[in-house]
Order: sequence, then C-alpha cells, then structure tokens
Amino acid sequence: MIGFRRFGFPPRWVVPGRLLRPFLRPPGVWAISVLVAVTASACQTPPANPAKPHHVPGGFRNNAPHVSHGFLGLPRWRWDQLTKGIPPRPEGGYRFPLARNDPAALRENRSRTTLTWIGHASFLLQVNGVNILTDPQFSERASPFSWIGPRRVTAPGLAPEALPPIEVVVISHNHYDHLDIDTVKFLHRRGAPGKGPRFFVPLGLKAWFAKAGITDVVELDWWEKAEYRGLVFHSVPVQHFSARTLFDRNETLWTGWVVATSSWKFFFAGDAGYSRDFQEIARRLGPIDLAALPIGAYEPRWFMQAMHLNPEEAVQAYLDLGSRRAVAMHWGTFDLTDEPPDEPPNRLGAALRKAGISSDRFFLMQHGETRNLEP
Repeated sequence: MIGFRRFGFPPRWVVPGRLLRPFLRPPGVWAISVLVAVTASACQTPPANPAKPHHVPGGFRNNAPHVSHGFLGLPRWRWDQLTKGIPPRPEGGYRFPLARNDPAALRENRSRTTLTWIGHASFLLQVNGVNILTDPQFSERASPFSWIGPRRVTAPGLAPEALPPIEVVVISHNHYDHLDIDTVKFLHRRGAPGKGPRFFVPLGLKAWFAKAGITDVVELDWWEKAEYRGLVFHSVPVQHFSARTLFDRNETLWTGWVVATSSWKFFFAGDAGYSRDFQEIARRLGPIDLAALPIGAYEPRWFMQAMHLNPEEAVQAYLDLGSRRAVAMHWGTFDLTDEPPDEPPNRLGAALRKAGISSDRFFLMQHGETRNLEP
C-alpha cells in the first residue's frame, strides 16, 4: 500500500528508481502527481458574483487576458525536454546551506519585527507580537503522496517542532507546494484549543479546511479584508490559477496578501505571473514596506510566463509596487521546472545591477535566516 506523506518519513512503498527515472523530472512529476490526485476531495466552488469580473460560472479568472496552456501543455513540455535537452542536474543534486537560527529567541520574541525564511514561499513573520506563517510547507514532497512528485532539494530552514506558537497562517492558493495537508493538520493539532492558528484563505478554500477538521478559517475575496489582534489582512489579486486535481481548475480563488499594521505593510505575493495587478495594489494599498516576491520556477517561458515571475519580472513587480524593500522567495527549495535551482538568485543579481537597485533593497535570504525588520 502507498503510504501517506509525513515530514521526512520514508514512504512505505518503494518503486525501483529505474522504472520511474523518465518521470522523476518535471513535467513528469507534475503529471503523475496530478493524476493520482484525482482521488482527492474537491473544494466547494462559491456561487459566482456577476458584479465581480473575476467571478465566472464554476470558478474564477485573472484580471488580465493571457495565454494559459494548462495541463495540455505538459506533453509538449516533456517532448521539448526529450528532444532539445536540458542540462543534467549535478551528481547528488543541489544543496543550499542552512543559516543558523535561534528558535528560543523566536519563541520569546513579542516586540521585534522579524522575518525568517523557512523555504519556498514559507516565511515566519513576527509583527506586533503576532506569529504569522505564509504558505507553510514542511513535507518532503510537494505532492499528494510520498513516492512521487517534486522533492525538496533543501530541508526546511526551521523545523516545524521548533516554531514559536503560531497565531495566523495565510494561504495564497491550493497548489501542493503552497497548501500541504500534513503541514496544516500539524499546525492545527499543535495549537491549543481556541488559541490558533487562524487560517486566512482565498474564496472557496474554507470547505477544504472543514473537511480536514479545521474550522478557524477566514475566507476572503479579492479586496476584502479582516482584522486580527490589531493587524489587517487584505486579500489582493495576483495572476495565477488554482487546481489540486485534473477536474477542479480555477474552482477556488488564488490571492496575494497585504498584512498591515498602523505604520507598516508587508506584501506576500504567493505565486504570481507578471501583470498590472502589482500597480493596482500599490495604488490602493501603498506604500508597501516589504514585498515577498517569487523569482523561481519560470522555465520554459512559453509554459510558465503567465503564472510565474522570472527574476527580471520580479524586479519590475518590485518597481510597480513602489515597495521600500523586497525579499526573494520561491527558489532553491523544490526542483520544479527546467532552470537549475541555483540560477534564479544569480539572474536576480544581474537584473538588480542592470536596474541600479542595491541588493539591500531587494535581498536574498538563506534558508533558515532571520532578519530584524524596521517597522
């Protein structure tokens, strides 16, 4: 029997590597993960609101027109890999160093504003005495099962058991590298009854959490907001899509988040392609003090451009937002697409130099690194 995934646990059922080798790189890992996911329970699609242009019958759409190949593009992607070739991964894969952090200091902190990069799109943000996680993903694979799917190339920068008490979790969308069932169940069990965490999710995901036994969930549409302990959580549009199976594409919403205090604002993009949404966020909610922007999972461009920023587009998004500072994410954690996992930070550095932006204004973090932020 195929075992369910757990943090770092080996699968109960092992497939000989020689049989799976043709599928162990994207898009094979994606295709198989999605195919096995068809057994997963679907989310409940909210009724369409005709007054909102991004609402359509049966789900949602992005604000701007764009070309989206969907799952039909997977065969072409695989064919391109086989015929054109992509550079082989180094023997033993990629490994990125983990920064030494201080879990005790993080648990005790109730005054300083800090940011810790756990990996991929997972951050621990400490602000106004509230501990917030973004898109927490601690599992070995971004996949429905343990035996196949995109695997970590870097361990979580902070072990789940070392986390301080988590009051809030924000979820951007339902893809497996951003919404992980084992992780959210762990966080729910770890919190004392009635003491969190509270999950802020995009429209349509509340039913998915209810099926997982999690009911402290606030579901928001784009441009809606909710308060928690002096913080305001704004759901904002970004260009992406949602799906956990072959049959539920765009049935639930995807979103970015702006977390605001009375004097400081943090923008979390989740996963996004380049669009005018960044300019609109700046117009409505600016100025932004710190923006967390994805820089990886962008090749091949014909397939990924609509949904994933490359480093040059991330720099443009930073400029569109008018953000005081930005931090790079969504690189060096899972090997998802054709570019080598160590390419995004190098390309970001070149793009920043070309734009005349210092690496202090748009910075990289090591997995596990904690930075003190000025509120």
